Amino acid sequence: MTQTSDDITVYSDYVCPFCYLGRQSLDAYLETREDDLDIDWRPFDLRSQKRGPDGEIDHSVDDGKDEAYFDQVRQNVARLKTEYDAEEMLDLDDLPDEVDSFDAQVASWYVSAEHPARWLDFDEAIFEALWVDGRDIGDVDVLAEIADSVGLDGEEVRSAVADEDRRDRLRERFVDAQRDGVTGVPTFAYEGHAARGAVPPEQLERLVEGV
Repeated sequence: MTQTSDDITVYSDYVCPFCYLGRQSLDAYLETREDDLDIDWRPFDLRSQKRGPDGEIDHSVDDGKDEAYFDQVRQNVARLKTEYDAEEMLDLDDLPDEVDSFDAQVASWYVSAEHPARWLDFDEAIFEALWVDGRDIGDVDVLAEIADSVGLDGEEVRSAVADEDRRDRLRERFVDAQRDGVTGVPTFAYEGHAARGAVPPEQLERLVEGV
């Protein structure tokens, strides 16, 4: 059969555990397909409401997420780790403290534009660095090392992260996502339809193929 290429849009934030799990689900679905389905990645900032004027996260801002909320998140993550065969994933309590994904998203957005053939490897390596290896992806040195590991130029990525114009344009992409109606991640969109959350492969199949 002749393969055709298509796109599924994925809004995500690297610090979101359900984004990591959602990618495991998407990978499982993609393994069942004969035709190509490319990922059209769109950045999203889960902490936008907690950022101060300088762009830093103000952890004192009340976002309504109390300990009961995080207990439920832990339970859901534990369940999905088993369902999606993602036992390598670290627990939330084992992650570095107060990881900020903004620089990682700057780097990923740059790579997606300038080195699209390398983007998926870079994207997956960022997810793995945080959720499997417990590395601080908010550290530009870590991002440069990740870039080198997938055949990119770490110094080039380091320069991209420091580019203030690029950082401002990324913030505009976050606003664009909200205007598109995205209120949480992961969100998967295909031809005017969407599925939100770390939905199972069968639901992604229905989203894309209508079955």
